[in-house]
Amino acid sequence: MAHVYAGILGPLAFVTTVARGLTHGGGTMSTLLTAWCCLLAFSAIGYVVGRVAEFIVADSVRSRIAAEVAAEEAAAANKQ
Repeated sequence: MAHVYAGILGPLAFVTTVARGLTHGGGTMSTLLTAWCCLLAFSAIGYVVGRVAEFIVADSVRSRIAAEVAAEEAAAANKQ
């Protein structure tokens, strides 16, 4: 999941920065350098966000399964 977020946010930041540079008439080299820096920064941010999201989903699934197992064990203990 982390690679997906990084793979989306980085290029999106690059394209947005290039479009802004073209719209505002920025220089080619400065626009590309800024776009490259944004690509790296937002890829890193996307990776961190993806890792956090991955951890949250895994923790949620783990706790939900543990709750279901505990409920089944309690129901089985009540039947005996």
